[in-house]
Amino acid sequence: MSSKFVSYLRVSTQKQGRSGLGLEAQRDAVTTHVASANGRLLGEYIEVESGKKSDKERPKLAEALKHAKMTGATLVVAKLDRLSRNVAFLASLMDGGAKFVCADNPHVTKLTVHVLAAVAEQERDAISARTKAALGAAKRRGVKLGARDPGHIAKHAAKGNRASRVALKIQADSFAADVLPIIRDIQAAGTTTLKGIASQLNQRGIQTARNGQWYPGTVRAVMARLMI
Repeated sequence: MSSKFVSYLRVSTQKQGRSGLGLEAQRDAVTTHVASANGRLLGEYIEVESGKKSDKERPKLAEALKHAKMTGATLVVAKLDRLSRNVAFLASLMDGGAKFVCADNPHVTKLTVHVLAAVAEQERDAISARTKAALGAAKRRGVKLGARDPGHIAKHAAKGNRASRVALKIQADSFAADVLPIIRDIQAAGTTTLKGIASQLNQRGIQTARNGQWYPGTVRAVMARLMI
C-alpha cells in the first residue's frame, strides 16, 4: 500500500530568490520524495507571505495539517525551514501528534529536528540583527532608506534615491515571481480571464502585495510586470 502525503509549500517575497527554494524547486523536491516512497499526494497547500508573519498566522499550514490528520497522511515539506525555524512551534507540532517529513532529510529523528530548528532559529536571529545593524549604520551616514513594503512602490519610488528605487523594483519583481507559478497552475486548469484568475487567487487565500484581495487590474499588473 502506498504512503499518503499532503504537501506544504511556502515562499516569502523577500527570501525566495536568495534561498533558491521557490515554488517550483520545492514542488520538485516534494514530488521526488513522494515518488521515492511509492507514495500518493492527496493535496498541495501553498503559502505566499508578503510580510513577516508568526507561525500561527499561516492559514494554509493549518489547512494542510488538518487535511493530513483527517486522512492519516504525512505532511511533506521541501526543507525544515519551509515549515518553521521556531523551535517551540515545531515542538508543539510534534507534541500534538503531527506527522511531517522533510524531503531534503527524510530520516531525521525527533531530536535531530530540535537541533536543526535551533540552528535555523539562531541563523534567523543573526540575519535579523545584521540587517538592523546595517540599516542603522546607513541611516547614520545619511542614506535615505526607501519603504520596504512592495505595496507602496509607486508612491516611494518617485521620492527615493536610485538605490531605493532599485530595491523596491526588486521586491515587486520578487513578489510577482512568487505568484507566477500559481497563475500558471490556474491557467493550465482552464481559467484564463483576468477576472477568473483573480477569483481563483482569492479562493486559494493568496494575498496581493498589499495583503488584500485580487481584482482583474491587480492580476493584469502582475502579468504585465512578468510580460505574460
